[in-house]
Amino acid sequence: MTASSDFVVAIPARYSASRLPGKPLRLLAGEPLVLHVARRALAAGAREVWVAADDPRIAEALDGHGVRVAMTSVDHVSGTDRLAECARIAGWDDHTIVVNLQGDEPFAPAAGISAVAELLRDSGAEMATLAAPVTDVETLLDPNAVKLVRADNGDALYFSRAPIPWPRDAFATDSARMPEGHAWLRHIGIYGYRVRFLQRFAAMPAGRLERVESLEQLRVLEAGHRIAVGLTPELFPPGVDTPADLERAEARLAGHG
Repeated sequence: MTASSDFVVAIPARYSASRLPGKPLRLLAGEPLVLHVARRALAAGAREVWVAADDPRIAEALDGHGVRVAMTSVDHVSGTDRLAECARIAGWDDHTIVVNLQGDEPFAPAAGISAVAELLRDSGAEMATLAAPVTDVETLLDPNAVKLVRADNGDALYFSRAPIPWPRDAFATDSARMPEGHAWLRHIGIYGYRVRFLQRFAAMPAGRLERVESLEQLRVLEAGHRIAVGLTPELFPPGVDTPADLERAEARLAGHG
C-alpha cells in the first residue's frame, strides 16, 4: 500500500434529513444517493470506505458493494459525532487518517478526496480541508456559501458566511459586481483528520464563534488548532440537499446539466 492511499473515508448518512427525508436512499439514476457517494470514495483509492448510518435500510442498500457500514446512534447532533462513533466501531488506531466525505456529494471528484488526505499528511495540521475560487458576486454574498481566508502558510484564519475579506471601497461603489484585484475563496465541506483529533474534536464543547456562524469548524480554530486549506484539484459540483437538487443531479447524470 502506498502512502498516498493510506487513508480511510467515512461518510455520515443520516436517514431523517430535514430538507430531504430519507436522503441517503433517494434514487439517483435508479440507485441510492449514498451508493453514488461511496463509489466516489472507492475511486479515490481509500484503503477502506465506511458509511456511518443510523438506519438499517441504509446498510441493506449498500450490501455487496465493497463498503462497510457502522450502525451509529440516531441521537448524534452532527456528522462529526457520528464519525467519532464510526471510528470506535471500525477500531482505527489514533494515527489513522480519516476523510469525512458528506453523504450528499454524489459528484465529489476522486482527486479532491485523496487531496485532503495528502494535505493533512504533508501539512502536519490537526485538520485539512479544501477551497475553490469564488467567481461571481452572487456566491460571494450568499450566506449558504461559506467563505474563508488563509494565512501565507495555507492555514485557515477564519470561515464565515459573510464575504471575507470585505471589499469596502469596491462595494461602496458597486456591490453588484465582483471586485477586481483580489481572490476570494469558497469553502468545500470535506475534512481530513487523524482519529485522535477526530475524537478530541467531537468531545469539544461548541465554541462562541461556532454558535454565531453555525459553522462547526470554527470550534477548532477558536480552540487554537490548525486547519490546513488547499485549493481543490477539481471542482466539486453542488451536492444534494433538496428535491430540486436531486432533479438537477438526475439531469447531470443524464448529460443535460
